[in-house]
Amino acid sequence: MKPMSLQSRRHFLRMMAAAAPLGAAAPFALQMATMGSAAAQCAPTDYRALVCIFLFGGNDSHNMLLATDTGSWNRYYAARNLGVDPIALMPVGTPPAAVGSVSPVTGRTVSRTTPEFLGGVLPITPRTRNPIPAGTVASNRTFAVHPSLAPLFSMPGNPWSAGRLAVMANTGPLVVPTTKTQYATRSVSLPPNLMSHNDQQSIWQSGAAEGARRGWGGLMADTMLAQNGSNAVFTAISTAGNAVFLSGDAVAQYQLTTAAQPAIRINAATGPTLNGSSTAVARLREIVRDTGPTSYFGQDYNSIVRRSMDAADAVNTAFATPTATGIAAPPPYVNPVTGATETNNLATQLQTVVRSVAAAPALGITRQVFFVSLGGFDTHDVQNQVHPNLLARVAHAMAYLDTALGNIAGLNMRSNVTAFTMSDFNRTFTTNGDGTDHAWGGHHLIMGGAVKGRDMYGQFPTVGVDQSGFVNPDMSGNTMVPTTSVHQFASTFGRWFGLSDAQLLTLLPYLANFSNRNLGFMI
Repeated sequence: MKPMSLQSRRHFLRMMAAAAPLGAAAPFALQMATMGSAAAQCAPTDYRALVCIFLFGGNDSHNMLLATDTGSWNRYYAARNLGVDPIALMPVGTPPAAVGSVSPVTGRTVSRTTPEFLGGVLPITPRTRNPIPAGTVASNRTFAVHPSLAPLFSMPGNPWSAGRLAVMANTGPLVVPTTKTQYATRSVSLPPNLMSHNDQQSIWQSGAAEGARRGWGGLMADTMLAQNGSNAVFTAISTAGNAVFLSGDAVAQYQLTTAAQPAIRINAATGPTLNGSSTAVARLREIVRDTGPTSYFGQDYNSIVRRSMDAADAVNTAFATPTATGIAAPPPYVNPVTGATETNNLATQLQTVVRSVAAAPALGITRQVFFVSLGGFDTHDVQNQVHPNLLARVAHAMAYLDTALGNIAGLNMRSNVTAFTMSDFNRTFTTNGDGTDHAWGGHHLIMGGAVKGRDMYGQFPTVGVDQSGFVNPDMSGNTMVPTTSVHQFASTFGRWFGLSDAQLLTLLPYLANFSNRNLGFMI
């Protein structure tokens, strides 16, 4: 048999690490195979981290961020106060209604799953007056957010009032700037498979449809890998399983558990067959056991495993330092719909992120990219029962992140960490009776001490479906056409992270099609 080349052996190792039952060892193995033996750097003096909070399923951001000027509100309320279970929120200033009472606004009997129970939307005043889009009859646009977002926007010490939180309006995947007419006539290139969950999740994270192998978070991390020294294995970290967002050319994501001490588990193949072969398991065992000089596979495999175990020791040691163990647990979370105290998994994931940030000086890391997630946003049905709780979890978790970063012992890391939401897509502007369906452009949150907060970025669109006497220039049917591209969104983070214009144009392939490549929300 012809000897396997070094490149072929390492490719095979990467494939086996992805397929074999190696548990948490796989991310270590993949990454450590590419690492040199550079000495660890001293404590970082220019630490920066990006935290992607992915909302899986397609967040209905029409009910997250709303225009409340008279024309906008009336069109919103008319479109959503319909069906067997209307999803229109209550106007600004409406007090929460007691269960069993009759709402003076709607005349409906209130339950814990009706919008009347939550009270009115929370008014916000961005620092900068949002431009009034063509076709909108309004002298001044006003805005509000969902009442479940109170921890971020209205509670004492909230990040919005402190200037550490901003909103990004009407963003989505775009190939080129696209108008309503161009979308309707398909006269420009459009992202593939619009409104498909898997494809749009992938495009948000990578710029390409399902099957993409590299994400913009991982590619940004690639450019900073060398400066993280011997612990560069911790450059890209996920607490939510494998994510294309964190995959780069050199970077392979390390998947942390939400426990303080992540463990490494390495299991030999024990099944009766491997890739359909009854003899492959035995042969693989022989190869792995053979550490002699003629077994390049065995040498590489043992080297990778040793390095992965060393990395595990390093992160466990760093997580055991007083700085990391002193990170407070998230405060209790109360479901606004049921009133029950529950575990907020998103907050728990962000606690692990904060521990990682706190451990960065001990590890000599100066750049990190994180991925956390929350699912359940595919609200075709029972939106009133589901969506307030989901947004409350996001607000609770992000408020905790803001507080925890400010309380790391001896380190206020708020200005060093920037968190942002992403989601498959927005949802239809009109209700389907008790929920909403797949659409396109939506709104997002950006938080951090380096964020130019208490402001709105991008163009908040005209809202409302076309009808007699009203033609919306920004919506095609039920769908908002994005006015800002994901690539512009990503590019703005990349500049803050330390990438050059040339690097951004290389790793964000459609960025060259947009003239504004810095949206201005980062200091």
